[in-house]
Amino acid sequence: MAGAQVVDRYAVLDRYTGEETTVFFKLSRPIEATPVEDGTYVASVKGRTPRFDVPAVETPAADGWAFEQFAGQPAIRIEDWWRLDTAPDGSHRLVEVQNRSVLPNGTVLVNGAPESLVNRLRQMGAVSDIPEVYGDRTGPVGPIRLLSVFSDDDTVVQRPLNATFTAAAGESVVLHYEMPTAGSVFMRPGLMFPLEARTGEPVMTTFLNRLNFISLMLALFFGTAALPHILIRYYTVPSAEAARKSTIVAIAGIGLFYILTMYLGVGAVASGALNPETSNMSAPLLARSFGEVLFAMISGIAFTTVLATVSGLIMAASGAVAHDLMGNILRREVSDSAKVLAGRVVAVVVGLIGIVLGIAFRDMNVSFLVGWAFAVAASANLPSLLFLLFWKKTTAHGIIASILVGVVSSVTLIMLSPDMWVRYGFDAASAPMPINQPGIVSIPLSFAVLVVVSLATQKKSETVADV
Repeated sequence: MAGAQVVDRYAVLDRYTGEETTVFFKLSRPIEATPVEDGTYVASVKGRTPRFDVPAVETPAADGWAFEQFAGQPAIRIEDWWRLDTAPDGSHRLVEVQNRSVLPNGTVLVNGAPESLVNRLRQMGAVSDIPEVYGDRTGPVGPIRLLSVFSDDDTVVQRPLNATFTAAAGESVVLHYEMPTAGSVFMRPGLMFPLEARTGEPVMTTFLNRLNFISLMLALFFGTAALPHILIRYYTVPSAEAARKSTIVAIAGIGLFYILTMYLGVGAVASGALNPETSNMSAPLLARSFGEVLFAMISGIAFTTVLATVSGLIMAASGAVAHDLMGNILRREVSDSAKVLAGRVVAVVVGLIGIVLGIAFRDMNVSFLVGWAFAVAASANLPSLLFLLFWKKTTAHGIIASILVGVVSSVTLIMLSPDMWVRYGFDAASAPMPINQPGIVSIPLSFAVLVVVSLATQKKSETVADV
């Protein structure tokens, strides 16, 4: 690259050993312009073709472009980032990485050029190598063979990663790059919370990873039985036998869809349909790679699914307030019209809260938020459901206390978790709650509160909560 200069450097450090694992260089390089007409030049930069005349070359910058004379010819100078890649034979090369920078004056640059509808971050993900037995392509494969190919040691997946930092002069930079990863490592379960100690990893970190894993499993296991929008579906079954059958079918369906998410992720990586800026668009982008019709269908199904879930939650909240809270707990005689009005008001309020929270957490991975939702549901609802069925000494005071403690403790622990601490602008290591998943603390706490309060409010003639 003639005329290129290194103007900045950034390295990703191993959090335990302090060694540089990935090194990036910011290069300033000119791109020569081609004369089109007398005094007019055009250059091809990141998919854009800016057009300018000779006097503009004397201008240091215009509309985000930096002009100069290079080798006697007008040129546009851009600054973009490159990753230092080491080949198996020990040689080095520079590989261009995608980047999005925000300058102190608010100007947004994508890959060194001003952001526009044309110049945007490209989709990522690829499979660069497959086992030799398949040659250069596998051809059509079944679901089991697909996982087998991806899990092979000889398969190399270009795993999308990112690095965020503040460069010189206050420039905010996000680098999006692909790291060659063996298929056996890419498909290894439990990578979110590694259970095995890594080189240089403190014992406490390994212990916290295992706590996070156990906490997430508790939330997913117990939360499934305590989701309010699932529980209200039992109101529609005609008999206990039908309820049992519907439970089996529902759990089987949930498990099937959990498995399908793995295939969606694998397919998105293999087809290069990953959005580097968000991890929530894998399914729609994967569908779009097959055509606009399938993309429209998947987008419509996703929207419908979201509406179905939200409507179920809103119905559960409205019914709880209008029927349970006003009718049973407050012990007030309320007309049917008043209950309907209260339900509608609650529906609007809950809907607005959901909209606000959705906007606030729009950048977070949906599957990660699901773990939090299941943890809150398990902490608030599960103890009451189980003890009402199997413990005769359960009291109404114990149930109320358990629900309140479960909700407050789980939400509070989430707000104090490392992931939320980073969103507040603080260091994750300084978070009051050392793990991200609250279930391992909030679920046992809710059970304990129900038992203690029920025993403390027990009456001699009372055997089970009248709720």
